Amino acid sequence: MPASQPDQSATDKRWKTINLVMQRHDHRPEALIETLHAAQEAFGFLDPETLAYIATQLDVPPAKVYGVTTFYNHFNCSPRGEHFLEICTGTACHVKGTDRIAAWAQEKYGLEPGQTTADNRLSMVEVRCVGACALAPVIITDGTLIGAKTIAETTDLIEEWLHDDAP
Repeated sequence: MPASQPDQSATDKRWKTINLVMQRHDHRPEALIETLHAAQEAFGFLDPETLAYIATQLDVPPAKVYGVTTFYNHFNCSPRGEHFLEICTGTACHVKGTDRIAAWAQEKYGLEPGQTTADNRLSMVEVRCVGACALAPVIITDGTLIGAKTIAETTDLIEEWLHDDAP
């Protein structure tokens, strides 16, 4: 992977923002997560070239940058779909049926966790506990938490959510 800035225009405001974050922290390794957030916000996902650039600029081993990126659910290593479905896999949610919601999404849309549909309409991920155990089973649709529903109600809500803005 290249150690220099990925092939982008020198006037690209997204790169300027990322570089400013690193400069504000004197390119210290401790700025890694904040820099990853800035890059994620700028580009929507973190590709290998961006990760390599950040590793070089912050003098952090590339494996550590990749490890942090893949550990936290907030970071995406590929573009996300138009809609984003998060399924909680915490103990309470699993016991209350989120595994069945994931199986339904796999059957209905052909999605495995971490994938995006071919038409780029829906991405789905499984996340560890979201801290809303009393509302189990919990899903998050485009940032909106939905809980305390039956599996049938939840899948109906997902269908409605996806088709509300269908052309």
